[in-house]
Amino acid sequence: MYVSMKGMLDRANRGNYAIMAINCFNLETAKAVIEAAQELRAPIIINLLQDHLKEHLGSHLLTEPIIRMANEARVEVAINLDHGSDVGFVKRCLKDGFSSVMMDASGYPIEENIEITKNMVEFAKIFGASVEGEIGHIGSVANNMSNDAMYTDPDLAIDFAQKTGIDALAISYGSSHGSYPEGHVPKFHFEILDKIKKGTNMPLVLHGGSGCGEDNIRKSVERGINKINVGSDFMKAHVEYIYERLKRDPTINYFDLIHQSMDAGRKEVKRYIKLSRSTGKSL
Repeated sequence: MYVSMKGMLDRANRGNYAIMAINCFNLETAKAVIEAAQELRAPIIINLLQDHLKEHLGSHLLTEPIIRMANEARVEVAINLDHGSDVGFVKRCLKDGFSSVMMDASGYPIEENIEITKNMVEFAKIFGASVEGEIGHIGSVANNMSNDAMYTDPDLAIDFAQKTGIDALAISYGSSHGSYPEGHVPKFHFEILDKIKKGTNMPLVLHGGSGCGEDNIRKSVERGINKINVGSDFMKAHVEYIYERLKRDPTINYFDLIHQSMDAGRKEVKRYIKLSRSTGKSL
């Protein structure tokens, strides 16, 4: 069934577990994610990144068929615009049928971030959609964004949540977007998470979940993270399967190659669902 993130995240907040939000960019990746969620009876979020939509397929081309897949699913499925920084584009996605959006104005000064995000919360109400906001700046491994400047200030986060009326808050306490070097596990500053959770008691979001380490994921869920974004590990599972399959059979036809790679993606999604403790949590 097709839903917004709000209900599933509110239940996750009360039940002390997290919902997986997997970055997809086409129908095949979305199908693999929904099938994995159905196998484990878990609510799931299809994340569609603003940059991917602009570069690959527009929201008007992807949204309708994914909504149909969601409505036919036996579990709750939300579609969320990930890192929507272009206000006009975020509004376009809501009009195209997104049930949830992330208004990422974290690059602006705090007062502008509050104003932009608050206005989007009001606009999203027209469509019955939920809104995620971000404070602090979750960097990327590629840009070596892993320093004190990127961490969320808990006091600002609490004020931001109260003034904007958002449904979920993305915070930065150690993770980065992208794939980490082999063997590297980031250090998480859980004291930031603890203070924000205590001060807001709302659904909190971990971005850059790929490669964070299972222990960090488990501790994050235990201490109040209710949505975990994963993209790189999901895509990596597909790529690694394709690479190994082509080594064994370089003449395999494209349909079989892509169709079979979806199983590798499903397995990775199920691994994260189990880590998030959302197995069996769908209505």
